[in-house]
Amino acid sequence: MGGCFSKGFQEYGGGSMKQYEGAMEDDIRIRDGGSLVRLQGSSRYTSMFTQQGRKGINQDAMTVWENFSGEKDTYFCGVFDGHGPSGHKIARHVRDILPSKLYSAIKMSHLSTSKYGDTDSRDYNGNGDNSHDHFLSSWESSLIKSFKEMDEQLCHDPTIDGFCSGTTAVTVIKQGDHLIVANLGDSRAVLCTRDSTNQLVPVQLTNDLKPNLPSECERIRNCKGRVFSLDEEPDVLRIWMPEENYPGLAMSRAFADFCLKDYGLISIPEVSYRKLTSNDEFVVLATDGIWDVLTDSEVISIVDSATKRSTTAQLLVHRAVKAWRVKFPGCKIDDCAVICLFLKNQPLLSKSVSEVTEGSINNLKLAISHRSGSIRGEGDHESGNGKEESNEDDGVSRVNSLVNISVQNRKRPEKATEGLEA
Repeated sequence: MGGCFSKGFQEYGGGSMKQYEGAMEDDIRIRDGGSLVRLQGSSRYTSMFTQQGRKGINQDAMTVWENFSGEKDTYFCGVFDGHGPSGHKIARHVRDILPSKLYSAIKMSHLSTSKYGDTDSRDYNGNGDNSHDHFLSSWESSLIKSFKEMDEQLCHDPTIDGFCSGTTAVTVIKQGDHLIVANLGDSRAVLCTRDSTNQLVPVQLTNDLKPNLPSECERIRNCKGRVFSLDEEPDVLRIWMPEENYPGLAMSRAFADFCLKDYGLISIPEVSYRKLTSNDEFVVLATDGIWDVLTDSEVISIVDSATKRSTTAQLLVHRAVKAWRVKFPGCKIDDCAVICLFLKNQPLLSKSVSEVTEGSINNLKLAISHRSGSIRGEGDHESGNGKEESNEDDGVSRVNSLVNISVQNRKRPEKATEGLEA
């Protein structure tokens, strides 16, 4: 959640942030395998929106890749919540690079399968147990490999200081009726489906990976990291160095944050799979600026109530901002980022004019770009398309990913971890 480390570690931020502020981005880009990449806006099946909170620069980032890995009806969606002095840079770097690494990993997996002549296992329609098992294991191994490579690149990149900064990542790949989810940290993905009575119900696709989970806490302590909460926020368990009271990270998995990588923090994603059915309606990926103030049920209800798909994500963010003001009037509103991935066709009569004409407009842009050879590649731009106007000094942060108060010189015993979630 936005601001993260103690003030004593602001020196690790490094670099200028001006290049991100107020920058505009193209509506669409063409990347690996002909994927159509969006950093904002909407398409036929997606709606995206991010808004800066009251903590300074927007550290949330997001991306959607359509026709991912060169396959039709394949989407890659990712939401990233940076923390620490360089969190905004890391979140955007991961946003731009991780999908390409996953693309390369899955292509290598296909080539390896082809090399050994295992043609049955390449049947991505899931026909037969062998092909279905290979489909899942191929995506899981490719995700783990790409996440590992991403973290290693961040570690060795001299332009990015990830010692006391990092980012969460929640990604969803939809290929036909397959849904593969990979998660680091406390951003979340939720599916909206219908039960036997045709009522909308939420299905949480990810776990919030925090130190309060017994398995996560055990791993951290086995690696000599410490887990305890501060007196002023007894319900928030954090990770600390073995002999120093910093940095106080409120999640158990993340990219970067290399000061904790020897002490139990990992960048291995939790990967899960779901076979989609006709009852499934949409998936919502969002940073904790949404989930801290809205329940899963409230989120799917708001999305379902939207009259236009193109503005659904924006509606959800605006509702979350209102909830922040009501529930935590003295707190700084967190950054919010949302991607809505719709799983069904929308009736033509309910589409907005902008959605109906969107395809022709984008085709025109692509035609012009191809003709002039001016298709742009990746770049460092501000992904936010909304800003919470306020005095950044007003209020206090409700729960930060890393402590915003200096605790380095405190002498305090480690608390017992009580009341851990099952």
